[in-house]
Amino acid sequence: MALADDKKNKPLRNPASPNRERGGWLAKIAPGVRKLVARRETPENLWEKCPDTGEMIYRPDLEAALWVTPAGRHMRIRPTLRFAYTFDAGRYKTLTLPRSPDDPLGFTYGKPYRESLATARKATGEMDAMAAAVGDIGGVPTVVLVQDFAFMGGSLGAAAGEAFLAAVDAAVKRQAPLVVFTASGGARMQEGALSLMQMARTTAAIQRLRRLRLPYVVVLTDPTTGGVTASYAMLGDVHLAEPAALIGFAGRRVIEETIRETLPPGFQTAEFQVERGMVDRVVTRQELPAVLGSILRALMTGRARPRAA
Repeated sequence: MALADDKKNKPLRNPASPNRERGGWLAKIAPGVRKLVARRETPENLWEKCPDTGEMIYRPDLEAALWVTPAGRHMRIRPTLRFAYTFDAGRYKTLTLPRSPDDPLGFTYGKPYRESLATARKATGEMDAMAAAVGDIGGVPTVVLVQDFAFMGGSLGAAAGEAFLAAVDAAVKRQAPLVVFTASGGARMQEGALSLMQMARTTAAIQRLRRLRLPYVVVLTDPTTGGVTASYAMLGDVHLAEPAALIGFAGRRVIEETIRETLPPGFQTAEFQVERGMVDRVVTRQELPAVLGSILRALMTGRARPRAA
């Protein structure tokens, strides 16, 4: 009876208890070996979806293809990758860009502008929408300025204007060409007229390059619109564009309502702009370094080219 009482009063063991050793054939053959094998966690971003076809693409394959999908879609990339893909052997030196006041107008619409800036900086790890670097492209020392669409849509504000002028200063100092990769939704509304002033400032800086006969080459990437298109994006000595990049000023609906006409399909694509003479050539991302190098060598022929410090 006592034995029965002991069994009756003994607490039952919970099968799901974390203290229970997991069984199985492996534990029986080689006890403890399970601890040597860590469980593999599947990364959340292991697959990317093609915007055109909906196909799921293995991320390492997409990275190996320079973020160009099998369908030919040139995905948007950040400045670090752009520099690595553009400069010879991926070697470059980043330039320190000047700071500008964060919120000169004390702007609030929905939420304070300062909060929007803080959110963008935390998400991208950058201070604003421009990044600059210097290195060789096809053996030619070159200053490259990249507009980052991930930072508030690559919008043009005072900081971006200051970055553009700093890149021009660097090109003049080195007597080197300037290559700009554009990607923007237009002017930054939170800075009002100060944003629009950057269109004039960047235009004046480009004239400085012209006077010194330093090449200014623009590579239009997806998307390039608004005040950026209306200023430095269309003032290059040569205009290249990535395939299918959206290039324009206003959107289709706004234009159609203004002119009361139906616009042709794809009228703002890079390919359409080449047909109309707005862009010189559409170049794939893989071909771009070689094409840029050829252009820069031709434009810099006969000029002494001091090496970048």
